[in-house]
Amino acid sequence: MPIPTYYTTDVLQLTPEWLQQRGKSALLLDLDNTLLPRDTQQFSADVLAWVQQMKDACIKICLVSNNWHHRAQSAADELECALVAKAIKPLPPAFLMALRRLGVLRRDAVVVGDQFFTDCLGAALLGMTGVMVLPLAEHDLPHTLFLRNLERFVMGDRRPQPLGPPGWRLYSQR
Repeated sequence: MPIPTYYTTDVLQLTPEWLQQRGKSALLLDLDNTLLPRDTQQFSADVLAWVQQMKDACIKICLVSNNWHHRAQSAADELECALVAKAIKPLPPAFLMALRRLGVLRRDAVVVGDQFFTDCLGAALLGMTGVMVLPLAEHDLPHTLFLRNLERFVMGDRRPQPLGPPGWRLYSQR
């Protein structure tokens, strides 16, 4: 399975139908630069509507964030979803905790995030579907910028694509 399994522009590309067609009932979502630009406290109206759309379709949501500041808890409270903070991604324990909190199995969930070496690698370590999205902001912490440079090397010429029908992959396995 390629890492990430899918690569698309943003979380709004994921729909309840897309998830359900693949037998998925849960999302393990990164927070910073995936749902919320790194240096802001306000979700976009589109993201808030998207989260509500997922909930209306009975898709379970847990934020899985390496963030340990109050920002992560505030975001989870605003979205009314579960949270695993201080996750130390890509290590498996936080992902496993999120699955337990949602009451789902690995095969039922999709990990979504903007970083290869945290979100997507974490999904791959557990044999889960990973969806990588473009970061919402280009500025970031120094260590994240370093990892993004490595990420560009690993990702090569792959570019984000619209999500396709079941069984479709954004790029062939190499």
